[in-house]
Amino acid sequence: MGTIVIAGTAVLVLLGFGNHVWWLAAVAVLFLYAQYGRSGTKGGSASQSSQSSGGSSSGSMPATYQAYRKRRDMQAKWERRYARERPLESRRQEREKSK
Repeated sequence: MGTIVIAGTAVLVLLGFGNHVWWLAAVAVLFLYAQYGRSGTKGGSASQSSQSSGGSSSGSMPATYQAYRKRRDMQAKWERRYARERPLESRRQEREKSK
């Protein structure tokens, strides 16, 4: 995916020598890729909630059991809140997960 974005950006930059609007399009493509294209999940809801909780990255192990429990409880809290505020979306995700 990243190769396609870089190739597309290069084409837009080359087109930009004739019309500077293409340069703005190249910047927009790079911004959107950096913002949304790098997350591992569709929609990014799980990664956004773990990042906004202020915890460490989701791939690293916590130093202590208490830190692990705190992060796990915070994630469960965010998941309950998401399911409560978006019941249709959470049901759809559960159906996709069970397939």
